[in-house]
Formats: sequence, structure tokens, C-alpha cells
Amino acid sequence: MAKGYWVASVTVTDEEHYPEYLQAGAPVYEKYGAKFVVRGGRCEGMEGNTRKRNIIVEFKDYDTALEAYHSEEYQQAKKLRNQYADSDVLIVEGVD
Repeated sequence: MAKGYWVASVTVTDEEHYPEYLQAGAPVYEKYGAKFVVRGGRCEGMEGNTRKRNIIVEFKDYDTALEAYHSEEYQQAKKLRNQYADSDVLIVEGVD
């Protein structure tokens, strides 16, 4: 079964408060068995629009990635993210 991934590009607009989002999201990642494949790090935009922070989170499958995103816990964390950052988020299915 193919894994599922959250792929996010983020520009933090409030560095002081952004850790509140990270803290609120942590239990969701643990609950759904998420693994960070990319979390920040260096990047160089080659084509299109690029944000400073890029994240790839791996889940056991696509349905779990969707379930985690739509969970009540993550929706609460997302409200914080939206206050402290501008983001683009995709959920994609990996190659089986």
C-alpha cells in the first residue's frame, strides 16, 4: 500500500508565536504515526513560487494522511498555523 504525504510550504509571519502551532500539532503526528521526511532545511527554488520553509510528513497511507488532517485536533492546530503563517498544503499519495 502506498504511503500518504502532507507536503507544505510555509512562510512564518509571527516567529514568536509559531511554536504554539508546532506544540498543538505534535500530538496529531504522534496519534497518526507521522514521520517527518523534510522539516525546514536548506532549499533553493528552481521554478515557480518558493517559500522559506518546506515540510513533508509521511503517513502509513493516503487515507491516514487525510484522516489526520481532518481530525478535530489538527483543525484546532491549523487555526494557530493560519494566525502565525501563510501556507500551501497538499496531501498526496506516494508510489506503491
